[in-house]
Amino acid sequence: MSVGRGGGGGGPSTGETLRAWLLSALVVHGAVAGNPDAKRLYDDLLSNYNKLVRPVVNTTDVLRVCIKLKLSQLIDVNLKNQIMTTNLWVEQSWYDYKLRWEPKEYGGVQMLHVPSDHIWRPDIVLYNNADGNFEVTLATKATIYYQGLVEWKPPAIYKSSCEIDVEYFPFDEQTCVLKFGSWTYDGFKVDLRHMDEKQGSNVVEVGVDLSEFYMSVEWDILEVPAVRNERFYTCCDEPYLDITFNITMRRKTLFYTVNIIIPCMGISFLTVLTFYLPSDSGEKVTLSISILISLHVFFLLVVEIIPPTSLVVPLLGKYLIFAMILVSIRIIKGCVAIKTRRSKRTHLGVSERLDLFTLLKQIQSLQSSLLSAPRDDNVENVERCEESLLRGCLNWTRTK
Repeated sequence: MSVGRGGGGGGPSTGETLRAWLLSALVVHGAVAGNPDAKRLYDDLLSNYNKLVRPVVNTTDVLRVCIKLKLSQLIDVNLKNQIMTTNLWVEQSWYDYKLRWEPKEYGGVQMLHVPSDHIWRPDIVLYNNADGNFEVTLATKATIYYQGLVEWKPPAIYKSSCEIDVEYFPFDEQTCVLKFGSWTYDGFKVDLRHMDEKQGSNVVEVGVDLSEFYMSVEWDILEVPAVRNERFYTCCDEPYLDITFNITMRRKTLFYTVNIIIPCMGISFLTVLTFYLPSDSGEKVTLSISILISLHVFFLLVVEIIPPTSLVVPLLGKYLIFAMILVSIRIIKGCVAIKTRRSKRTHLGVSERLDLFTLLKQIQSLQSSLLSAPRDDNVENVERCEESLLRGCLNWTRTK
């Protein structure tokens, strides 16, 4: 409905209002006319439908189920707990022979939306789940086509376990997997396939749809292949199928470069300044200790980020450990240099200082007595002072 150009009220004209009412009446009439056919189709399809039975004509028949993932968002990659959180659409499709109909018998209805919990669904779960929610929690509606094709595309947020390799942190690439498969049915009951799988190949190069992917601020997605695996276990003769989606991603290093690497290199460069300080300077050791404490703080930050593993030390951790070892050696050398320069040969202890102070006091008193004595007695006084001074120096030297 458009706004009228004339009139002070600016309301719609009479002709436009009439056209709007006619259009609304036609839409309502079409909906009312189509609903009885859709309702009748729904009743006919599901009145005697058993959702607990696998939809095959013969029990020995294999039901083919196709699956595909559409990645919406990479929410988080927790390095410490080794968990990847993703927002996905789990697209599934299969044929149900009990859900076929002739469109001409139901007013031309070719598609029908039904609650997914009213029909049979494959029990596809995430094997490497990390929080206990293996299945899709939101039971959205499924789309049924007249040929019997059923499509179900529920959204889900999965937390999957992911083995993290922190050797080259923060310049690392990680590959996390999402392993989907049927929890109950073996390969002779449900043939699990990828929707884009080619004949004779079990590998799909682009196994995850990234058309609706919301760009991550921390990771770049490099590859998303999918592989169909067929496994045999000792307990059973039947194969068990799964589709493994590999998500290879590379970390964006700007944050860690600005906040960790550059400050660490700047602090480590301060170690060079210690060589410009005098070897017997106490500030040299003080500066080295301050640098060592700063490097240790950054090392603790790295430890808080990476997982507590004993298999490998990250590249950044190796750099910090190497820098701390060098600074520690520099502190030890500085302490040795100060101790060497301040030995007994160059510096007196407390007792030696007291003896020297006593000797100097005696010299001062002798000098005062010489100045106050008469001129005729100077020669005798000088000889007596020299003898006393020599005796005191010899005694102080013997004690050392």
